[in-house]
Amino acid sequence: MKITIEGLTKVYKNGNRALKGVDLEIGSGMFGLLGPNGAGKSSLMRILVTLMKPSGGKVTIDGLDLVKDRKEIRSQLGYLPQDFRFFSNLKTYEFLDYAARLAGMKKSKLRKNAVDEMLENVGLFEARDRKANKLSGGMKRRLGIAQALINNPKVIIVDEPTTGLDPEERIRFRNLLSSFSAKGVSIILSTHIVGDISSTCKNMALLNRGELVFAGSPESLVKECEGSVWTIQANQKEYLEINEKFPVISTIPAAAGWEIQVVADNINGYNGQLITPNLEHAYVHFMENKLQQWTNA
Repeated sequence: MKITIEGLTKVYKNGNRALKGVDLEIGSGMFGLLGPNGAGKSSLMRILVTLMKPSGGKVTIDGLDLVKDRKEIRSQLGYLPQDFRFFSNLKTYEFLDYAARLAGMKKSKLRKNAVDEMLENVGLFEARDRKANKLSGGMKRRLGIAQALINNPKVIIVDEPTTGLDPEERIRFRNLLSSFSAKGVSIILSTHIVGDISSTCKNMALLNRGELVFAGSPESLVKECEGSVWTIQANQKEYLEINEKFPVISTIPAAAGWEIQVVADNINGYNGQLITPNLEHAYVHFMENKLQQWTNA
């Protein structure tokens, strides 16, 4: 499976340029799409699932043109939007059966087997007779991914899937997606939660103001901020200064004041030590430093 995006642009009627010539290749497995609000992630997702036409550029999915072969591509897609909704009067299995019908599964016996198997896979079989609107938040997200997977799509696109979930449900959801990515499916995970990408994705892209500013592995992005992440021991006066001078990742009360994690090339004499960076550090470093350098160039 290969998705090729070439010179993709999107300009809305109000003149807002949501995407500015994005070039990107996405293969099989989990692929993370990261960026701040307004970066263009949702516009890209809506174009990829054929809910919105691009203003320019080209997208192909295994050689099929997104515009010319719209119907055929739709039959290969599974989509979980951020604002996933369902009919509140349907039971869990009834909703999934309805989703299977929409996905083109016409034979009732085949559909019933697929529904039962999918409910088992996402841990909802015991809740199959419960009204969908009575499920917990985590269960609703699992039902959402079930409807996206019910017809064995080749491409699955999920938009902010773990927002609002507790840590246990978030881990369960990520593991569920990873299990399907191992079958050669392309899964695009659009999120602002860095941990979702660092835990599951071998490759990622970073959007900012409609432009692709990074594409590669999470490890390569992390490598770029080695030597720039510090833990500083600070008193109250220094705490106020540090918050003004540096991007602060975390602040923890300590016996002598505060223990503060910051991203900076140097800490100008404060009492601190370098630590091993993670993807969250790398994301902040990239947005605060590299993009700022490009803007000022």
